[in-house]
Amino acid sequence: MKELQAKIREALLSALPVTVVVYLLSLTPILDLTAVELITFTVGAVLLVLGIGLFSLGADIAMTPMGTQVGSGLSRQRKLGLLCGVCFLLGMLITIAEPDLQVLANQVSTVMNGTVLICCVGLGVGAFLVLSILKIVFQRSLSQILMLFYMLLFALSLILVVNGNGALLPVAFDSGGVTTGPITVPFIMALGVGIAGVLGDRRSRENSFGLVSLCSVGPVLAVLLLGIFSSNDLSYAVPDYTVSEDIAGAFASTALHTCKEVAIALGMIVGMFLICCLLFLKLSKRSGRRIALGVVFTYIGLVLFLTGINVGFMPIGFRIGQALARGSKVFLVCFGFVIGVLVVLAEPAIHVLNAQVEDVTGGLVNRKAMMVGLCIGVGSALALSMLRIIYDFSLVYYVVPGYFVSLLLSLFVPPVYTAIAFDSGGVASGPMTSGFLLPLAIGVCVELQGGDAVLRDAFGMVALVAMAPLITIQLLGFRGIVAEKLGERKAMRRILDADDQQIINFL
Repeated sequence: MKELQAKIREALLSALPVTVVVYLLSLTPILDLTAVELITFTVGAVLLVLGIGLFSLGADIAMTPMGTQVGSGLSRQRKLGLLCGVCFLLGMLITIAEPDLQVLANQVSTVMNGTVLICCVGLGVGAFLVLSILKIVFQRSLSQILMLFYMLLFALSLILVVNGNGALLPVAFDSGGVTTGPITVPFIMALGVGIAGVLGDRRSRENSFGLVSLCSVGPVLAVLLLGIFSSNDLSYAVPDYTVSEDIAGAFASTALHTCKEVAIALGMIVGMFLICCLLFLKLSKRSGRRIALGVVFTYIGLVLFLTGINVGFMPIGFRIGQALARGSKVFLVCFGFVIGVLVVLAEPAIHVLNAQVEDVTGGLVNRKAMMVGLCIGVGSALALSMLRIIYDFSLVYYVVPGYFVSLLLSLFVPPVYTAIAFDSGGVASGPMTSGFLLPLAIGVCVELQGGDAVLRDAFGMVALVAMAPLITIQLLGFRGIVAEKLGERKAMRRILDADDQQIINFL
């Protein structure tokens, strides 16, 4: 219960800033919300807080131990084919259960089948999880692998644009951001720790990073290929964001539908884990009961989270976007920056990331510098997204230079900085990004550019938010290394310039 209370408190802090902003806007002439909309939003916020709290606790006591147990247990078998095969299936299944991906799939269901998109993304994650395992086993450089595949992504992006399906480009890069969400990241990182602890060398701590970064490449590559070889009608129909007058009925029907989807998704993961337990894992009864309880928490949390997001937050986010677009464009861009900063300050995983980076770097990059850098980075990403909607230009002008700078920085910082930076993209693009900020961007785009431009202009915001930590963490690491080198030179210069008369001979 103490753990649950702590998780709910973290979730409350995560949702509180956005909730307060909505209430404050409703008191101004900018946003005119009805009583039904305010009640629906409030109920959605309560469900969101409870859902994130239960889900986070479930991920800690079920998903993370499951990943560690599977990773270490498979590695001890010393059978590379078995390790890769099981990791491929687990990567695919864990992705299908990812709530952020389900939210994205529902919002693009008028362009492509949501089930096809989720399965395609799952295949991409599974394939690149296998590649991540091979990287650990054969001790390959993460930065070189990332360079190779990001160059491939840029080439495929150009092919997609030339083929006339360039509107799918933002969806492809968004899929990489939402895939590395709250259920995938703990499992994959724990899996990497378990494998690196058994198969890794003295650099096992460093090798345990980088799995999430590679797994976020797979979905982008898969969706780009899907767009190149498909001939779907790209006329986007804006989802119905109308708030129902029957509040109880809307929540009840959405919850029932969500219960079935989550049960299928989590059931496949649990079934695969049980098979692994029967074949090669030795799990104590106490650990088994704790994991079973964590699965129950995860299930209830997912249902509450998705229900609260779909019914309470997404319609209000859309309304706010439309209302802001009718006003000053300067205010719209500034609002984007401020809401980006608030999302970073309120995201519990960001604070965990800051402590992790400070620990791994030995204090060379401290928490305060990390927080300031991430606030500026994510806030700028939201502001740039609003500018892109206002002036209607391609996402290519952001992602190609941004990832090019990220890859270039990887040549000048230690590998652990690159691994942590690319792993951190999914941390910044948390539940609030896909569940509230993306509908807000859609509302802005509908008001300024029309519904036909939503696919190419509104989507891509998640990708920019996920890209911000890549540059921020590596720049902070580069600055820390330069400062350390300059300090060493100054110390050496003081030693060389010292007066010999001041040296005391103790012999």
